[in-house]
Amino acid sequence: MDTKSDKIEAANAVDRLIKKDKVVAIVGEAISGNSMAGGPIGEKNEVPMITPTGTNPLVTQGKKYYFRACFIDPFQGEVAAKLAVDTLKAKSAAVIVDIAQDYCVGLANFFVKAFTKAGGKVVSTTYIQTGDQDFSRPALGGAGGKARHHLCAQLLCRRCPLGEAGPGSRNCRPHPDWGRSPGARTHPDRRQGCGRHVLHRPLQRGCGDTKLGKDFVAFYKKKTGKDPDAFTALGADAYFILMDAMQRAGTTKGSEVRQALASTKNFQGISGNINIGEDGNAVKSVVINQVKDGKFVYVTTVNP
Repeated sequence: MDTKSDKIEAANAVDRLIKKDKVVAIVGEAISGNSMAGGPIGEKNEVPMITPTGTNPLVTQGKKYYFRACFIDPFQGEVAAKLAVDTLKAKSAAVIVDIAQDYCVGLANFFVKAFTKAGGKVVSTTYIQTGDQDFSRPALGGAGGKARHHLCAQLLCRRCPLGEAGPGSRNCRPHPDWGRSPGARTHPDRRQGCGRHVLHRPLQRGCGDTKLGKDFVAFYKKKTGKDPDAFTALGADAYFILMDAMQRAGTTKGSEVRQALASTKNFQGISGNINIGEDGNAVKSVVINQVKDGKFVYVTTVNP
């Protein structure tokens, strides 16, 4: 069902799928805000749900029937902060947050907490909203000139809609030592002029390393002519994790599928090895990539 990236639509979709279509499980929603909107309905009806990419801890916190195929915001925030401080030697950061996106707000908070704890200083925080078009320096509140290191702000805003990520980042110019700063989560046609920009995302080298991964990548490439991106791989992982749980449970009964999901260990998914830990969260690695000549280049993997 198309939820139109709307919380009310997401809640209605879950309600309809359960009550009208009589589904036994749901893959989705994709983003944290919509996942939190529909989650209580699945919980109330004891229908297992698994989000591919909803990273806010509140999506699954305190719930028995909601799971996720991706890592959570606190881990992402800690990894980004560690990268900024230890690898890039950043001592200050400008933070740009899309306040219309729960994902961005949550990740910003976790990054700031980890960054300041590690000795970093946040010199400015600029708030934008999904749909904004004016990304001149005055509109960004001068964030482009307040910090020596803008990578951190890019990391925090990488889940902004593509329309905001590219234009916004092009108006932020970091210190000359760091090169040009592109959109942190960009579309291929917006990677031109990318410099020494490093980011983290849940898919790159790990994709295709497992048998399931190799089979899926080959199938997907044959069908579409391109490699799967992070959302594609995680969407497939959510599906395969759910199917694996149903097969192990030997039934589609909600309570038993839920128990099988909670006991998932060492599942060799498309994005790598996956365990389901506390609060239904996936325990998995984060891949660090660098953009070189408009392409993502693998740097390292950070394990939980």
